[in-house]
Amino acid sequence: MKAAQLATLRFIALLFLLPGLAGLIISAMISTHYLDTMPRWPTPEEMRMTPRNIHGIVVYQTVEEDRKLSLIEDTSVGVFVVGLGLSLVYLEKWGSRRAREAEEDDHLSENFG
Repeated sequence: MKAAQLATLRFIALLFLLPGLAGLIISAMISTHYLDTMPRWPTPEEMRMTPRNIHGIVVYQTVEEDRKLSLIEDTSVGVFVVGLGLSLVYLEKWGSRRAREAEEDDHLSENFG
């Protein structure tokens, strides 16, 4: 694989890894905020009837809040996993290229050394 292709693969991997990680951090911050502010029992007058378990504590939220947080969590995990997979492919390609270069260097030093 050419150096330009490796650089592009690394860039694309980071393009997925960093937003995925940012999304996971944001969803953790939202969950912590929910833990601090949401009621711990159903509140029908506020439409907070949907339970969410956060660190072993059940809080009640609206269906819309549950949908949004679940979407952020699921999307972030998906994007992060794609970035992780691309990163592993990049590392494998980079490692095999480095091994090939080292082998060529050893072969040249044997012939001329």
